[in-house]
Amino acid sequence: MPKLTIDGRQVEVPANTTIIQAAEVAGVEIPRFCYHERLSIAGNCRMCLVEVEKSPKPVASCAMPVGEGMVVHTRSAKANKAREGVMEFLLINHPLDCPICDQGGECDLQDQAMAYGGDRSRYQENKRAVKDKNMGPLVSTIMTRCIHCTRCVRFATEVAGVPELGATGRGEDMEITSYLEKSLSSELSANVVDLCPVGALTSKPYAFNARPWELRKTESIDVLDALGSSIRIDTRGRDVLRVMPRLNESINEEWLGDKSRHAIDGLRYQRLDRPYIRGANGKLQEASWADAFNAIARRVVGLNGSRIAAIAGDLVDCESMFALKQLMISLGSPNLDCRQDGAALDPSVRASYLFNSTIAGIEEADAILIVGCNPRKEAPVLNARIRKRYLKGGLSISVIGENVDLTYPYHYVGATPDLIANCKPPEGSKKPMLILGQAALARPDGAAILEAARRVAEQTGTIKDGWNGFNVLHTAAARVGGLDLGFVPVADGKDTLGILNGATKGEVEVVYLLGADEIDTSRLGKAFVIYQGHHGDRGAHRADVILPGAAYTEKSGTYVNTEGRAQVAARASFPPGEAKEDWAIIRALSEALSKTLPFDSLDQVRAAMRKATPSLGALDTITKAEWKPFGTAGTISATPFKFSISNYYMTDPISRASPTMAKCTEQFAMGATPRTGTDG
Repeated sequence: MPKLTIDGRQVEVPANTTIIQAAEVAGVEIPRFCYHERLSIAGNCRMCLVEVEKSPKPVASCAMPVGEGMVVHTRSAKANKAREGVMEFLLINHPLDCPICDQGGECDLQDQAMAYGGDRSRYQENKRAVKDKNMGPLVSTIMTRCIHCTRCVRFATEVAGVPELGATGRGEDMEITSYLEKSLSSELSANVVDLCPVGALTSKPYAFNARPWELRKTESIDVLDALGSSIRIDTRGRDVLRVMPRLNESINEEWLGDKSRHAIDGLRYQRLDRPYIRGANGKLQEASWADAFNAIARRVVGLNGSRIAAIAGDLVDCESMFALKQLMISLGSPNLDCRQDGAALDPSVRASYLFNSTIAGIEEADAILIVGCNPRKEAPVLNARIRKRYLKGGLSISVIGENVDLTYPYHYVGATPDLIANCKPPEGSKKPMLILGQAALARPDGAAILEAARRVAEQTGTIKDGWNGFNVLHTAAARVGGLDLGFVPVADGKDTLGILNGATKGEVEVVYLLGADEIDTSRLGKAFVIYQGHHGDRGAHRADVILPGAAYTEKSGTYVNTEGRAQVAARASFPPGEAKEDWAIIRALSEALSKTLPFDSLDQVRAAMRKATPSLGALDTITKAEWKPFGTAGTISATPFKFSISNYYMTDPISRASPTMAKCTEQFAMGATPRTGTDG
């Protein structure tokens, strides 16, 4: 490995490392605009110029590989003068609108102009003006501010896999634009706002809402898909104004899906902020907490437990499910389920419902078989990880399911599940991977498909010492946590389908919906429905009693992502009106039902939960699951797969209440022509 000296510090780095990367190893800061460690090298801005001994002129450190014995000066008079000249050129045409720019306070150009720029300009000519571009409902453009770093172009092409941005013209006439003057059609498009080092690309929904120093910043976890991406929630007062990604190499790197970032305006609309009881006239009427609990007690106390059931929704935290499970057990009810879609997951074998190879493990795979899922819609950040692995080369991808654009080429096997048995990884594959989606499991033959997938994994070397490539991709943040907790039918209890059938027939008289909005509520028959949640969505419309709960930004809760990693989402704001944290509602209700639960605080709930399920106490770690037989052998239908998510922008009560997601739905999900898949 070559050794070099940077500002008097000797450092040894691998061959082909660039000077700017070596400087980071040495702890030396070099300014940059166009360089980004996750994008290809462009060398556009020249802000990273340094002095290299024996070189006749300053060198662009982002594009220059290190050499043995190289001596680099990053703060010499020559380097400083070069940067001052570059900054002077960059500011020739940049508008003086920092006071009204949304990037103000977080702007790389501001910071570097202060650190490396001059105190005056020598130019008297008029500044150029550039027409703003349409990049859709999420990204606002003020292209006169653009410094042509091309970060957005490289991100769209390389990471998002949607090459719709580019540069036209040359010199002063150069402009960054979409090729067809249309919105960016990527589920990751809003990441260009984070990448833009100036105010050329800003968040359209957040425009002119706040300055960064006004916001309270809370590190938390995203729950709008099952990936568990690390996020930062920015609030002012009770309002959540912004969600941004945090760096987490194991899960989301530094990217975030558009829904996770921008559905948060749905937290302001259609909120449940007080209890309701359905009156004799059939209409929901405001009530006190005591009246709501008494109405439930009148229907539940004395009722046989077999006639009571509970279904947990997709955004529910583990503490709430644990408390509700304890309440159902105390009432003698065996009827509970966390699988709203009826997915045939085996709760007795943890390896059967986890993304066993881990998300980061995608980068080790050399063959991937995707069955019954569309990762681009179900987990866009995970899909970007697959594309990242594809770009490195040496990866074979096959798909069984709908033929859609996944942003990378693949071999299309077909649309029916009976093709699974014939799929084998290419000869010589050392780490093959199988990704099984909810569209494969949430069907009548889901258990047989699960068994067939397990058999194929075992026969093709997907399961072996040191490597478990059998992966289930979930779409619900609460699903793995619910399965870990055992929020599934006990003994002869009814699952979701059994509960709905029982309610239709009158066998189930009371149904407790804990944030469950994705079921067919028309099948609840004449059952007495208790709905606990934070939005007036489908479940609330059918409810006889509504108990207002807290959204994920308004409570501290444990969630387990698709790979089995337990994480804690922190409270960033408070629920509206009389709404309360979900575990506390269930604890208070248990007292009204004379079945008082043995905990009085969140810490006590967590202690009991982690004692019952130790994996929930091992935060941010992955416990390897034991591999055992699972699934049920049976006939597999030839019916083609139908993906579980048809509209990426509206999958839960929060996103369905979001005006921003409504605009995205209108532009992309409703009016756009779908792109066809690639048969590689």
